[in-house]
Amino acid sequence: MTRINIAIDGYAGCGKSTLAKDLAKALNYIFVDSGAMYRGITLFLLEKAVDISNGEAVAAALSERPELTFAKGNNHLFLSGREVEGLIRGDQAVANKVSDVAALPAVRDYLKVQQEAFVAQKGVVMEGRDIGTVIMPAAELKLFITASIEERVKRRSNDLFERGKSVDDEAIRSNLQERDRKDATRAEAPLRKAEDAVAFDSTHFDRPGQLSAALAMARPLIDPEALLPFIQ
Repeated sequence: MTRINIAIDGYAGCGKSTLAKDLAKALNYIFVDSGAMYRGITLFLLEKAVDISNGEAVAAALSERPELTFAKGNNHLFLSGREVEGLIRGDQAVANKVSDVAALPAVRDYLKVQQEAFVAQKGVVMEGRDIGTVIMPAAELKLFITASIEERVKRRSNDLFERGKSVDDEAIRSNLQERDRKDATRAEAPLRKAEDAVAFDSTHFDRPGQLSAALAMARPLIDPEALLPFIQ
């Protein structure tokens, strides 16, 4: 049985994190939520009142080496030892600024080093927007997740509601579309489908269905002989 790396990219609100988390659990792999890492750095810069349009100021802040780690079990993000999962998911200021912060070369370089350390271990499921193209170009399986904007708004709205946050569907729609635009047009590692990635429209898949489809693509790469028992 071979341990592989799995890269999952796609647009905001398509369920990348949920699928990646479920897939990693099913395979007993490491799950790396790169989006949470960018949100963590965004929160870090906002709390320090750093002008993100000032490259030198951003680099100076990052020289403090903010540490990003994931808790075992629930995978909540810790920023320099402080759990910030609720802040990075529920703070609208973070949601509004994360695409701008993710476009900064200094931020991408800082996080790339940490992300590549995970990749070297093998048996990693990592999700984001440049995983298959930049961070894990040699990943054995690459998925590019899409979904209709209506479905993405509904999923994000449900997620916020379940966490007790106020819900404004039009604001959510605007935020998702603006993030899509920024992610796809940024100069540094723009969001795009890797040539060898499998496009997966998750609009009409529920959570178990998405996992089943992904596992069907992963298992032949992990243990091909198990699917061909007649080969001696």
